[in-house]
Amino acid sequence: MSEEQADPSARVSGGWKRLASTLVQGGRPDAASADGVFVNSPVSRGSTVLFPDLASMRENGTRSHDHELVYGAMGTPIQHQLERLIAQIEGGTHCQVVSSGLAACTTPLLAFLAAGDHLLLPDAVYSPTRRFADTMLRRLGIETTYYPPLLDETALRDLIRPETRIVFAESPGSHTFEVQDVPMLSRVAHEHGAKLMLDNTWGIGVFQPFDHGVDVSIQALTKYPAGHSDAIIGSVTVADEADWRVLRDAAIQLGQVAGPDDCWLTLRGLRTMAVRLGHQAKSALRIAEWLRGRPEVARVLHPAFDECPGHEFWLRDFSGASGLFGVELQPEMPVSAMHDMIDALAMFGLGASWGGYESLVLPTTGGIRRNIPGGLLQGPAFRLHIGLEDVDELIADLDGGLAVLRASWAG
Repeated sequence: MSEEQADPSARVSGGWKRLASTLVQGGRPDAASADGVFVNSPVSRGSTVLFPDLASMRENGTRSHDHELVYGAMGTPIQHQLERLIAQIEGGTHCQVVSSGLAACTTPLLAFLAAGDHLLLPDAVYSPTRRFADTMLRRLGIETTYYPPLLDETALRDLIRPETRIVFAESPGSHTFEVQDVPMLSRVAHEHGAKLMLDNTWGIGVFQPFDHGVDVSIQALTKYPAGHSDAIIGSVTVADEADWRVLRDAAIQLGQVAGPDDCWLTLRGLRTMAVRLGHQAKSALRIAEWLRGRPEVARVLHPAFDECPGHEFWLRDFSGASGLFGVELQPEMPVSAMHDMIDALAMFGLGASWGGYESLVLPTTGGIRRNIPGGLLQGPAFRLHIGLEDVDELIADLDGGLAVLRASWAG
């Protein structure tokens, strides 16, 4: 019996162990200088770049696609170091750091879509991405069709049109946690001349997008890479030179960069991400298993559990897990009782983000699957992000919250 079979926590945290050396060693300054260098790169804050002569300025200006230093709006040295490390983690060749996770979703959509094109989005997609498609893309003459995240190949082929240019995936879904069949999505998209974009924020480091046919990988670096809930930043990574030139040109035209301080904070956060996420993944699995045995809980939506939709794809394609998962309560539980439970929690902050060092809770009932009838969830649901606190204390807090839920329901 393998270690992963004997201990499921070894499975969910295994990918982080393999990534640790890359995170510590990658994207650092060259230490070969006889004068020595600091282990952490300095922050370069600036807009204007000075050149010794016009020839040098022209030469750098014609190489802007290669991240040459031309002007602050095209990036700074610390941004380019971060981009090299993210590309390495994702298994791509080029990365563009942008101002936020949402910008990481919208920038490539604007780069690769034009009026008259058709976009396929999963119906459980991050709601700001949905809003962007329903408003700005619609005004630009781009039509969006929403598809069930776990549709089969035949159903996907039925949705693709001659004008379909992008199939977008989010795996797992950040509220409903379906793990999508990314290789199938890629194969069908490519057969029809479309590109596959993936919001890979949950799977950074444990899902290698370009090994599974993804063309564009999106990250909200705000989450686990920055890791301390004090930076807003995103990234877009590609593995094809032609895709890079389209993406880089769009990013420059849109003025999409991140501030040097946020880049520095994210690069620093990445150094400890393997240790943090290895610990958080194990803690999350233990808490998920505890919740799984509670009578108030109908289902725990953790990709490592067979009741989570797409669990078989997680087993096949992922080398680990993160600290974010969902909980569905029994259908007869009133939403108001869940709200009382959430308000009673002391160690879980009520917040819409995740990926930092702190534990969070967020109700996810309502606003899901607005285009496709039925839906995944039958009972009230909430999402947990497990941080670095003591696991026994977190479980005790949840135990107290569930007691409040029962009392509220009975009352």
